Amino acid sequence: MDHRFEKHYTRDEARALLPQVRQWLKQLNALRHDLERHDKHLNNLMNPGHDVGGDTVNQWIRTLADMQGVLAEFQRREIQIKDLERGLVDFPAIISGKEVFLCWEQDEDDIEFWHDLDTGYSGRERL
Repeated sequence: MDHRFEKHYTRDEARALLPQVRQWLKQLNALRHDLERHDKHLNNLMNPGHDVGGDTVNQWIRTLADMQGVLAEFQRREIQIKDLERGLVDFPAIISGKEVFLCWEQDEDDIEFWHDLDTGYSGRERL
């Protein structure tokens, strides 16, 4: 049977990663806010007659690189970020021989839901 993902998580494996995932999501959201701040600053500097400051550009590039670093951690593990703001993530899993996602949101204490690969959050069912 063909699977979309190479890595599949048991509930316990996904559960064990939650503290780390929480940390990464916190980092990503902080970096995203920094990026928005740098963007605003850059846009103001882009007005005619302004010389774009190297510092601002460097900070912007650094923030972008930091974000990519954290995103790579998710990618490497095939953990899907569905909504960064809400901290909504999916872990590929196999339930009853079928490839599905274990679904978790950052304010949930545990992984208690799953859904089909194509249904998304609205198709969540209790484990």
